[in-house]
Amino acid sequence: MYIDPEYLKETSEKRSLDKTDQEIVQKALQDGVETVWERLAKQQPQCGFGQLGICCNRCVMGPCRIDPFGGEPKRAVCGATRDLIAARNILDDLATGAAAHSDHGREVIEVLLETAEGKSRGYRIMDVDKLKAVAGEYGIETQGKKKAAIAKALALAMLEEFGTVKNRIQLIQRAPDKTREMWKRIGITPRSVDREIVEAMHRVHMGVGADYANILLHALRTSLSDGWGGSMMATEGSDILFGTPAPTTTHANLGVLKKDAVNIVLHGHNPILSEMMVLAAEDAALKKLAKEKGARGINLAGMCCTGNELLMRHGIPIAGNELDQELAIATGSVEVMVIDYQCIFPSLTDTAKCYHTQVVSTSEKSKIPGATHLECHPESALDTAREIVKLAVENFPHRDLQRVRIPEKPMKMMAGFSEEAVRSALGGSYKPLIDAIVAGKIRGAVGIVGCNNPKVQQDYGHITLGKELIKRDILVVETGCAAIASGKAGLLLPEAAGLAGDGLRSVCEALKVPPVLHMGSCVDCSRILMLAANIAKELNVGIEDLPLGGAAPEWYSQKAISIGAYFVASGVFTVLDIPPKIFGSPEVVNLLTAGLNGLVNAAFAVEPDPVKAADLLEEVIEKKRQGLGI
Repeated sequence: MYIDPEYLKETSEKRSLDKTDQEIVQKALQDGVETVWERLAKQQPQCGFGQLGICCNRCVMGPCRIDPFGGEPKRAVCGATRDLIAARNILDDLATGAAAHSDHGREVIEVLLETAEGKSRGYRIMDVDKLKAVAGEYGIETQGKKKAAIAKALALAMLEEFGTVKNRIQLIQRAPDKTREMWKRIGITPRSVDREIVEAMHRVHMGVGADYANILLHALRTSLSDGWGGSMMATEGSDILFGTPAPTTTHANLGVLKKDAVNIVLHGHNPILSEMMVLAAEDAALKKLAKEKGARGINLAGMCCTGNELLMRHGIPIAGNELDQELAIATGSVEVMVIDYQCIFPSLTDTAKCYHTQVVSTSEKSKIPGATHLECHPESALDTAREIVKLAVENFPHRDLQRVRIPEKPMKMMAGFSEEAVRSALGGSYKPLIDAIVAGKIRGAVGIVGCNNPKVQQDYGHITLGKELIKRDILVVETGCAAIASGKAGLLLPEAAGLAGDGLRSVCEALKVPPVLHMGSCVDCSRILMLAANIAKELNVGIEDLPLGGAAPEWYSQKAISIGAYFVASGVFTVLDIPPKIFGSPEVVNLLTAGLNGLVNAAFAVEPDPVKAADLLEEVIEKKRQGLGI
């Protein structure tokens, strides 16, 4: 299909910041393949009532919508106001995000239990030190006990906290005393993971919660059950099973796919199957089969947070973030895309039909019409992984070489900065970092997290904000798609310190680390919480007192709402670029952007311009420094 080259260039540059992505955007257009950007265009204009958060579908008396300009109707059929409708909608979305992260955590802990009981196959406990340390937090005796017995006791203790009757999540104790007292004072200390999510869904049912402020306070409590509960358990359980990440070097962008190898892309968020895929790809018989089929070898590449998990622990290269999933297939070089759950486009199988790619779904929660379903269970995950690799190898001869285009320049990157790795790099204590902050070499730190959104040029928000912050001597820590964006842009290399201010540059050069630290997948925002908590404890202050900020420059999902909320509830000022669906209610907007300051010493802000967002973050960081007397 002929398309004007100028149109291709202009369109690809509007869609993505990354040159390798632009190349494949152009190929997809030439191939006539529909991607997320075409579907967004077909949805225009999007529903204004929905964008403002003032449409309600809670019951069959509706759907209802409120006039955003103060006219009629002012109330839904049941009598709900715009404030109530907006608050219920945001709690509904947040609860969905918290459930997604926390259910991920539950699955990891269930595999830990089955591994401890000897029921799983291929899994083993890789970090015994962390196992014992976390078990100690739960009051589990470790002296003289075998690791399997400790792991079983810990897994059971963690699983109990999803629906506990003790009304307490153990890992909350990791937060500084002052922060926990703040939560207690305003009544948002989470009681268990599932309870807060279930109660959230109860509160949004028609005829229950009618006070928008009360609903939003429960939103904060639900988010804390995610960040300091389900997500933190997911991180700790994964570290115990698969190893706590340490700095490693790998490559990022679509150029990590190989023309002469069987390409398998691992996409989603759950590391349970992908860890077995690493083992299966090393199987001698499958390697031999690949050569018989004409391939030089078997190449694994990550996508989204499953990719983040793999690159942190194994150095597996990562092909891209959320908006790259269709582009990876459009290279024409992917034999199999393996999916688990979360952030997976239902259109993937339609995209795959345009090429030889097979999509393999592996979770009972996440089936897609047109995909081959090979369900992953701990007791047979290694066999399933081998079956998937064999499927990919046998698909290699079906590749149409005339339709293959792989960008030639993968970007080198450094990842694996777990909280433990950061502390180790500092000599076992945060004192050197604190000293650098007190001296002004580092003004503070900002966690940039979240997704891609086709409403924003892919990676532009992440990269522009990151560069602005490090230029101002503000350290950046990242997870999820934001971290992948920085990897593609070269910000996850020690040499990127040359883009930082003099103070931050000197610290990075001394430690030989990048000015932007890759801390993991989106559930690993819990690592950022732990980093903040441990620094606050050394200073005997609350997280809310530290010169910190948070940002989600390209967010799209309910999970991002939960992450942003638990950052704010923990005392971290957080900037969003895309407005949440609340702007039909000035009262809800005021509470979330101003009123929360009087409760948790933090609030949200919305600023689409990443340079202006950096201004807001810098201003808050300087105020926090003044509050600490530095």
